[in-house]
Amino acid sequence: MFDDIKILAVDDDNFNLQMIQAMLEGVSATIYTALNGQEALDLLEATPGIDIVLLDLQMPVMDGFETLQRIKLNFRLMKIPVIVVTADPQEVTRVLGLGANDFLAKPFNPEELRLRVMNHVRNKRYQDLISNMNVVLEQKVAEKTAALQEALSLSQEAEYEICLRLGRAAEFRDMETGMHTRRISEMSKKLALLAGLPEEQAELLRFASPLHDVGKIGIPDRILLKPGKLDDTEMQIMKLHTTIGGRILSDGERFHSLEAGRIVALQHHEKWDGSGYPSGLQGEAIHIFARIVMITDIFDALASDRPYKKAFAIEKILTIMEEGSGMFFDPRLLQLFLDNLQQFIAIRDRLKDQQDEVDPLLELLTIT
Repeated sequence: MFDDIKILAVDDDNFNLQMIQAMLEGVSATIYTALNGQEALDLLEATPGIDIVLLDLQMPVMDGFETLQRIKLNFRLMKIPVIVVTADPQEVTRVLGLGANDFLAKPFNPEELRLRVMNHVRNKRYQDLISNMNVVLEQKVAEKTAALQEALSLSQEAEYEICLRLGRAAEFRDMETGMHTRRISEMSKKLALLAGLPEEQAELLRFASPLHDVGKIGIPDRILLKPGKLDDTEMQIMKLHTTIGGRILSDGERFHSLEAGRIVALQHHEKWDGSGYPSGLQGEAIHIFARIVMITDIFDALASDRPYKKAFAIEKILTIMEEGSGMFFDPRLLQLFLDNLQQFIAIRDRLKDQQDEVDPLLELLTIT
């Protein structure tokens, strides 16, 4: 039934070993022999794939009791079935307690020996097959899980890139630099973590914050690109970029990044004292995502060169933002931002504007 069965017979009497070999002559097997327990253990370690052990108890050097105990305590050997061969019925209870799988009383019947050996080998082979199948299944599950994780990671990266590029498309119209969206994204996540938001929520804001000005796509160039101060009518039109952004990103509840982006686009000009737009929300009625983006957006705008102004010195930026605490900005979030200012400056330094690439193109578009 099985090919290449490996049997280990352990007995200090060569005659007994020869008798076992003769009785198993009809079994297609390789029979290994050992004269004591130590030889048996050495052979088991050196010969992988032993299917069953026939073990005598009374032997020199190491008896069968210690040998059995060591086999059953060895993680690599413990699943090998052991049939104890004994002439003393009183020893049966002890060896079963040590983990023996079966016993044969001397003198034993050759047919009974063959049947017991084959039954235990059959059970071991089935157990080995199940174990191997479990290993294969675990490997397949691990491979599929890794593939799914890779696909999910790629999907998330693509989602982030889409958010970044959509944000850049809006900013390109009013001559913002492409790195502005990246800086807002990274700084918003940093401030979210400092504010105690979970990593998952902070990462969601990293995805959503580049969409804060997406509504500028709907603002006419004559207003968006006007070099001077906007009049009251023009300012009212400019304020519409929040509601336009909210409409562009609406009906996307299934997609968390778009829904978070909708909230940010709609609310990032709401002020802590209720004087902002479009809805005049006040205090914590403004979503924390929008309160965070207002701080990072204004900081980056003040710290950056624009076609209509040069970057302000850090001292002037701090003065402006501190004056806005409790009016423009959530005081607690602003204080967190200021207390950790060097971390945000480091993000700006890492994601500097690529002026050499952007300026000629912006100049051409302005002339056009």
